[in-house]
Amino acid sequence: MANAARVLEPGMDRNLFNEWFDDRMAQKEAEHVPSMTIIATKGTLDMAYPPFILASTAAALGWDVSVFFTFYGLNLLRKDLDLEISPLGNPAMPMKMPVGPDWLRSINMNIPNFVMANVPGFEKMASGMMKKTMRDKGVATIEELRSLCLEADVKLVACQMTVDLFSMDQGEFIPEIQDWIGAASFLPTAQKADVSLFI
Repeated sequence: MANAARVLEPGMDRNLFNEWFDDRMAQKEAEHVPSMTIIATKGTLDMAYPPFILASTAAALGWDVSVFFTFYGLNLLRKDLDLEISPLGNPAMPMKMPVGPDWLRSINMNIPNFVMANVPGFEKMASGMMKKTMRDKGVATIEELRSLCLEADVKLVACQMTVDLFSMDQGEFIPEIQDWIGAASFLPTAQKADVSLFI
């Protein structure tokens, strides 16, 4: 504001100043590269999609994107992904059959928690159904979305504290991880971002 006051000298046309100021602000906005940080905390199949979809989309729009993977979200950076869903932990999740006639595929099956918790192999079955539905609908796999993020220069950052806590081996993870840091090192990046998300 002090700089603006110096520019507007006595007798200077206020409209001319307003035009100059608007032009400067428009130029500054045009030069600004939007940024986004995401904190990914979950490692199930269904919760793997939001961070990678949002990160790859923002990067495709030219944003500077960093994703901090912590706790179970760190599993999304493993070389070998074998992700499953937990219907028991997602009571609102619709269960639909990926095979059979249209009338059967259209039914939302509300499976009681008692069944989900007590039927052996229910989680594997639900994960298989979800994967088949995604394939049939042409939805990219997590591996494909992760590759898109890497191609778009999304910074994938791993939480070193989680690695230490769970005695993980860095060799189990993809080599493209940009950094192994703690929350204190990531928070300044999140603080400066235009958009910060916790997933």
